[in-house]
Amino acid sequence: MSARIPLHKRLLVRLLITSGLIAVCSVAATAWLAVATTTQALREEQGQALADDMDVLAELSGYAATHPDWTAVAATVRELSARTGRRIALTAPDRTAIADSAPRGTALPPSAAATVDPLRTDTYSERGAQISGMDPRAVGPYRLTKGERIEIDALARKRQICFHHNGVETTIAHTPSGRPFLTEADSTAQPSYVPEPCADGFLNTPMPTEAKALAALQKEARPCLVRHGLGDDVRLTVGATIAGADPSLAPTFAGDAKQERASRTCVDEARRAQLDPYVAPVAELFLGTGDTPAVLFDMSPVNKAKVVGTAGLVLAVTVAATALVATRLVRPLRALTAAAQQPPELHVRVPVTTRDETGILAVAFNDLTERRERLEAQRKAMVSDIAHELRTPLTNIRGWLEVTRDGVVDPNPALLASLHDEALVLQRVIDDLQDLADADAGTLRLHPEPVRCDELLQQVAAAHRVAADAARVELRTDVDGEPWLDADPVRMRQALGNLVSNALRHTPAGGTVTLSARRDGDDIVLEVVDTGTGIAPDELPHVFDRFWRAEKSRSRRTGGSGLGLPIVRHLLAAHGGTVAAASEPGTGSVFTLRMPGGSPPGPDA
Repeated sequence: MSARIPLHKRLLVRLLITSGLIAVCSVAATAWLAVATTTQALREEQGQALADDMDVLAELSGYAATHPDWTAVAATVRELSARTGRRIALTAPDRTAIADSAPRGTALPPSAAATVDPLRTDTYSERGAQISGMDPRAVGPYRLTKGERIEIDALARKRQICFHHNGVETTIAHTPSGRPFLTEADSTAQPSYVPEPCADGFLNTPMPTEAKALAALQKEARPCLVRHGLGDDVRLTVGATIAGADPSLAPTFAGDAKQERASRTCVDEARRAQLDPYVAPVAELFLGTGDTPAVLFDMSPVNKAKVVGTAGLVLAVTVAATALVATRLVRPLRALTAAAQQPPELHVRVPVTTRDETGILAVAFNDLTERRERLEAQRKAMVSDIAHELRTPLTNIRGWLEVTRDGVVDPNPALLASLHDEALVLQRVIDDLQDLADADAGTLRLHPEPVRCDELLQQVAAAHRVAADAARVELRTDVDGEPWLDADPVRMRQALGNLVSNALRHTPAGGTVTLSARRDGDDIVLEVVDTGTGIAPDELPHVFDRFWRAEKSRSRRTGGSGLGLPIVRHLLAAHGGTVAAASEPGTGSVFTLRMPGGSPPGPDA
């Protein structure tokens, strides 16, 4: 049978496919998580690398801003390379080497990372750089002498004391040129409030070095200013600015915004020309990975092999585990299939080895097999009983007919009466079998109508009065009130008649059989009570089985066909009622019929 099942529909194959899909999804999810995590790590690494690159560029730009050439930059380059783990190379614009942390002869990266030019920081903005794009550390001729610093620092301390006396706490900071200025305590911002006694302006007065440099700057910028029609309207000052900013770029001009932008452009270009001799020449900065890669993620062939191997191992373990579980699941199913394929007469059972769903199925299969075995035994017994029921009267009829035909016996009235009795027995068995067949097929026809219970019981008693008198058994009726039934009167007389006949056969002479009727709520209860021999407790559950007899020694003629009580049960079920039996050996039996109550017919009925 298993060979006929398509491969894709087998339980084992479907379980393996399912486990494979689960394993693939698990591996894919794990790979996605690893990629996402690695991507985040790469971003963080790249962010750190970018921060390191900015620090390298800032430090080299500061070096260029404070040195007129690159002569001594090699030490700075090596220190930066050791700190960041990056290769750092400086070259002239024509790629002539200036300094390189890599061994001589090492090829440069394809392109420069940035241009180091403190006067034009287009690709880099130093912290605190001015809008002009010049590195604030490039001060050149504006750097104060030692004596000027002492003098102006004294002015700064004097102003700080003045601020303190007026309730404003400040801190002294210095620009790259050495000029001091005041900031708010624990801040880099200038005080938002300047007390009037402290606004003397002395701290913003140019020192001799600054005055000389400003004069030179004014002269340098004049041709440009004249071209823009500004002339001597632009005045340069050294007013206090934010921390780190160069104070020598504070042109003041009273004009429109366009002229102000022109004046700033002229001053910036003049200042670049003024500072050019004091800063290092423009250089190209090249950055490489060095000995420590900036990106730690490496999908080399070895790592790819590890990922593929791990994924394959996970898949193999998953498939193996699923195959083991599937085999354990399929084994009892195969046992069930093999048992079901055996011939029905063998009634094969399967072992119950588990307590899960498969075990429950095995128990149900065994129960079904047991019920089928019992039904088969009942069927065989029924066929045997029917054959016996029909064989006995037929044998009698055939025997008497043969001896009559041979002239051994004359066909006298007594013989004819005996043959008629045998025919009645046959007719009764056949009628009972037909009633049971109709009940089993659901074709038992009923013609319900309102029936008075007292009249029903009297009719049944009258029909069995002769048999009761012959058996010297008293037959009584007892009706409480006037209960009515909606039932088929013919079928109800048949059911009660079977019970009365059964009671008369089992009640000895001098006994009593009582038919009673009463209302119990919405139901009508009919009872047939006898004072006969009763039924043993172990036999009581079988009284409604077909061909069952309490006394096996009774003959078919005197003991009935064994179909009366089953017919009673089917007739009551067809009416929507029930029948029950209760008995005590030596005391008698009680058969109780419970049916839905009815109502009397209307006046026009």
